[in-house]
Amino acid sequence: MNKELGFLRITTAVPRVTVADPVANTDEILKLLAKVKTSDIVVFPELAISAYTCGDLFHQRSLLDGVLQQIERIALEAPVKNQLILVGAPIVQGDALYNCAVVINEGKVIGVVPKQFLPNYKEFYEARWFAPGRPELDPMVELWSHSAPFGTELLFTSHPGGGGDEVVVFAEICEAIWMPIPPSSMAAIAGANVICNLSASDETVGKASYRRNLVTGQSGRCISAYAYTSCGPTESTSDLVYGGHAMIAEAGMLLAESTRVGDSMQTQRDAYFVTADVDIERLQTERRTTTTFADSKSVYGVRDYRRIKVKFNKKQRGLLRTVPAKPFVPAEDAELHQRCAEVFGIQTAALAKRLECLGKKPTLTIGISGGLDSTLAMLVATRACDLVDLPRKCIRAVTMPGFGTTNHTLSNARDLMNALGVTVSELDIREAVFLEYKELAVTTGYKPFGKIKLDKDMALDTFIKKVMTVPVKHRQDLVFENVQARRRTELLMNMGFVLGTGDMSELWLGWCTYNADHQSMYNVNCSVPKTLVKFLVQYLAKQEFESPVRETLLSIAETAISPELLPPDSKGKIAQNTEDTVGPYELHDFFMYHIARHGFSPDKIQYLAKYAEGWSKRYSEKEIARWLEINLKRAFAQQYKRDDVPNGPKVGSVSLSPRGDWRMPSDASPAAWIKSFS
Repeated sequence: MNKELGFLRITTAVPRVTVADPVANTDEILKLLAKVKTSDIVVFPELAISAYTCGDLFHQRSLLDGVLQQIERIALEAPVKNQLILVGAPIVQGDALYNCAVVINEGKVIGVVPKQFLPNYKEFYEARWFAPGRPELDPMVELWSHSAPFGTELLFTSHPGGGGDEVVVFAEICEAIWMPIPPSSMAAIAGANVICNLSASDETVGKASYRRNLVTGQSGRCISAYAYTSCGPTESTSDLVYGGHAMIAEAGMLLAESTRVGDSMQTQRDAYFVTADVDIERLQTERRTTTTFADSKSVYGVRDYRRIKVKFNKKQRGLLRTVPAKPFVPAEDAELHQRCAEVFGIQTAALAKRLECLGKKPTLTIGISGGLDSTLAMLVATRACDLVDLPRKCIRAVTMPGFGTTNHTLSNARDLMNALGVTVSELDIREAVFLEYKELAVTTGYKPFGKIKLDKDMALDTFIKKVMTVPVKHRQDLVFENVQARRRTELLMNMGFVLGTGDMSELWLGWCTYNADHQSMYNVNCSVPKTLVKFLVQYLAKQEFESPVRETLLSIAETAISPELLPPDSKGKIAQNTEDTVGPYELHDFFMYHIARHGFSPDKIQYLAKYAEGWSKRYSEKEIARWLEINLKRAFAQQYKRDDVPNGPKVGSVSLSPRGDWRMPSDASPAAWIKSFS
């Protein structure tokens, strides 16, 4: 186990079986174990040593003795000793036969878990051969050469030490997950964070999707990993076919899934397996965050489980897990479209309700820059007005060209406003801003860019010419930017109810001017990350609009991200690229997600970033570390802005509202975070 980063490697295997031949089946099991030496846990199906479909042969002494011998063989011959192996077998205790999960570690059987719920309906007939596991049974069972703990309430635990999270494994068998309250639910309350299900599930039409929902759903409810595997088509097919469905899920998310009977043209008859790294740290953080999870202990109680120590591999190599570079943006088109539709629907529903509170004839004011964020807010506003039967003319869309506005963005802003049927206003703010610069010069001695001396008789045209003589690389002036941003907000605030446009990524980084674009009366973009805004605009362009609006929206989506507060270059193109200053938004959104959502340490975030799939370019470890440090410093330093933000709807699992998800002191220090990886 990679205890430093909290990952546990699990394999769910589907061996080829020979019905009623324990030796042949053990040969297959050992072959599979030799292929998964880096795994911490390996799960085999129900009754894998004997095969599930032995019928009345389960009462034959030769079969049962052969199974016991092969259990010992697996324990002794397993290639990796500090690996937790769970394998199904029929086991005799006293006067009864039990369908069991045999748990092996360090060369011996450390526990035997009998099946609690025996299906005996429709095609199932297990009560003919097996007795159900009950808490009152003898706590030990005699095997071939030694005894082992026996019972339904065994927890297999590893204490990683060094600040790592404890791994607690619980085994249940097949029918358990189909019950109204699966045993794993109670085990999770007692601390189990890895559930293993050894199953024999026959394949019938439509059953696989329901089975998948059970596995992912139970992992979500228990905030656990859930490793499931079922025997396959080499079982007896006299009356049934077994699907060989193997899955690994984590907190409601399917990490890995095998082939199965009926999902392709070619049925897999040889042995196969799936492997994934589950994140124990993430699960434990989620449990601590979800305080109602701990509350369940007082409501349902905690049963008296026996805890058995386990030793795992000390360290694994690499990462067997899909890490999306854009965690807010689904990789699959169908899922992405659904996500965009959901987010847009939440935004419009939220604004529609707010509009109802503004009276019969509200005036909704929004600044339109020709950039992504204001475009999305405008689309939300028009849809919200349509929802509550308000004319779009009640939206006053205002574009306010300044010293950094380019013809490209201004043209897109004009085209968009005119096409959407809103009330259009255009106010050039340069003259008013220039007057304020001169007032600041008189009061404070201010010189734009530290070079331009202002006097009371200077004309605006002269000032613009002087600005353009300053080299682009020297056009860095926070006052020059802030005055423009605040002038725009002042104008908007005096016109009506202002709809904010800033997104969640900007709020995390503090990339906004306090009491300017930082403020509004309501902000529909407040929990939409920058990486998703672009896809939302593209989605709406393709799904909701026809030409020429579609082309305008797509043009906006491809425009470089910029506040356009600094003058353009000599060719009139954007010279102030936000990502050149603060870093790539795809990295910042990745960092924000794993810090705010999972509470991960910077070294773990760096590790995940190295394996993440879907970056727009290849980032070196040095680049990742550089931007991560900037992200942390800005996120900590800019909390005071997040403490003072308008209302707006939460749309995803991460939100920075100081009234809801993210409550952080404004004067906290990032030193401990930065020290951990610098």
